[in-house]
Amino acid sequence: MQLKPIHALACIALCALSTGAVAQSSVTLYGIVDTGVEYVSHANAKGDSVFRMPAVTGELPSRWGLRGNEDLGGGYSAVFTLESGFNLRDGSSGQGGRLFGRQAFVGVKSPYGTLAFGRQYTMTYLAIQGADIVGPDIYGMGSFDAYVPNARTDNSVTYLGAYQGFTLGAGYSFGRDAAGTGNSPGQGTCAGSVPGHGTECRDWSVMLKYDSQYFGAAASYEEQRGGATAAANFFDGVAPTPLINAADKDARTLVSAYAQYSGAKIGAGWMGRRVVTDSPATSNVRSDLFFVGASYTVTPAFIVDGEVFRIINSDHDTRATMGTLRTTYFLSKRSSVYAQAAYLANSEKARYSVSGGGGGTTPGAGMGQTGVMVGLKHMF
Repeated sequence: MQLKPIHALACIALCALSTGAVAQSSVTLYGIVDTGVEYVSHANAKGDSVFRMPAVTGELPSRWGLRGNEDLGGGYSAVFTLESGFNLRDGSSGQGGRLFGRQAFVGVKSPYGTLAFGRQYTMTYLAIQGADIVGPDIYGMGSFDAYVPNARTDNSVTYLGAYQGFTLGAGYSFGRDAAGTGNSPGQGTCAGSVPGHGTECRDWSVMLKYDSQYFGAAASYEEQRGGATAAANFFDGVAPTPLINAADKDARTLVSAYAQYSGAKIGAGWMGRRVVTDSPATSNVRSDLFFVGASYTVTPAFIVDGEVFRIINSDHDTRATMGTLRTTYFLSKRSSVYAQAAYLANSEKARYSVSGGGGGTTPGAGMGQTGVMVGLKHMF
């Protein structure tokens, strides 16, 4: 059958539009599968040790996700991320059993920044990434404050804008735990969006950071408000502080910096935490967490890194110091093996645990702990 010229032109135009639409839209499947075997000394009040496969993390928490981008033209694009955390030792879902408990958001990216809506990381999580050398490792900052590697909120609106190395970020959550399953360790539950109680379970955070080829710095502030079943856990063996009123606050302030050159990197920072309650019967609590770390790329396939953490909680009379040393060998671009060890020294009344691998290893007051883990990680 012979097409008339106008029909042929229409057919060509439709084909071009169809091809262009496909070319301008993409969805990526990605993930991390990471686990190993861990030894922890003094894993209970009696001083017993344990060998186990940790539930939550090794070098990095296991996850899988979908990330999408569609070009809308004029420098604008629609974006989304759906990310699910899981525990490799038994196949269960993380983040309280949520399907997409790590991230679930949709947004618009433009020349002026990205505006997104859904379950997202707070600015605390984003600000600390450059300076925290070992990151969400099993022997990382989460051993002293489990919220930091899990700093995300439901019902949130975020903005991220970048200009000549500077990044400005802000986030606001109408209720940080809509599912009521425990948004992050030690917080209790705080669903929020309660009629007549606009500040109940609210979370807001801001960030300003600068990144260049050789150095960077960041500062952030985050404030969580209380609710009927909310709490603030300091992870030192002292009972969590109830945050039952909307006026109660759990705030974290971060200042950090890093420098890097020729395969070497150093990072350092301070995080101050302040819990202020509206109840005369509940005492206010503050803590200060300091960290300094370094990494060196010995060869393209072999990296050595480590970090030292110090936390001081004068109100609870608890203090601790932890040192972590880690080595990673890349078998390929996506697969690696690692070995790491850490030692945590508690003060007389403190019960911090060296392992952030899913709980169950809280020592007796004043006991030191050693953690050792060998593992395998694959990224796709």
